[in-house]
Formats: sequence, structure tokens, C-alpha cells
Amino acid sequence: MPQTRYIKWVPSPNNIKRIGKIHTVLYRWTFGLIGARMDGLDVLLLTTVGSKSGRPHCVPLPYFRDGERHLVVASYGGNTRNPAWVANIVANSTVQVQRGARRWTARAQVAHGAERARLWADITREFPRYAVYQTRTTREIPVIVLE
Repeated sequence: MPQTRYIKWVPSPNNIKRIGKIHTVLYRWTFGLIGARMDGLDVLLLTTVGSKSGRPHCVPLPYFRDGERHLVVASYGGNTRNPAWVANIVANSTVQVQRGARRWTARAQVAHGAERARLWADITREFPRYAVYQTRTTREIPVIVLE
């Protein structure tokens, strides 16, 4: 199992949601001065439209870059299911992104096939903990491309 220099504890899904809400408020209030980095990674806010509720939902997520594109990983700490925001993206690919004080509208797509394999290799090389998360679940952890 790949080792990382970061903590090995992963919060439960309910605690991930609670922590995310607090993180989002602090990030928004300070335009990313608080919350722009987490666990050694840069963080953005991703707002999706709920696939069932139709309401906006915002989550703080570590991101990676692929040229001009931003990438986020739906690891959910290696949970057996995807986080809800993945279903939201599948239902409606138009999302809002905030990185620091900058906000924009983007199209979100789940990467597949060779593109997903290439992106996953790059991401897990940069942050090996995602490879550990993959060992905890039988689902293929989605990589989301924001364009």
C-alpha cells in the first residue's frame, strides 16, 4: 500500500459533510484566505445543482491541474459509494467553481477510458493517498474534469 506523509485517518461520510459545511463558510467569507489549502493540496469550491432537489450544493474539494483544466476526485475517503455531487454532475454538467476570490461557470465531465487512466496516474503520483482510497472500495473512483 503506498505511503503518504499525511494523516491516515479519514472521517466518516457524515463528518465529511459537517467538516465540508464549515470549510465552505470559511472559504467563502475569506475568499479562500482560510481553506484554500487542505492536507497539502489546493482547494476550490464546487457548486452543483441537486439531481433530486434542484437546489445548489457546494463542497470544498482538493483540485489538480491538467493544462488549463481543473480536476477533482470523487474519492469520498474510499467509501463504497460516490459522493452525491457526482450524481448531480451526471444530471446537470453545468457547475459553479470558486478558486480563491475568482468565480466562474464550468462544464463538469466524468473522465473515462484512457483519459481517466492517464489523469488517475498523474493524480496518484502527485498525491498517493488516492491510490490508498482506491484499495478500500470496489468502485472505480471518478475523476471529474472541469472545463
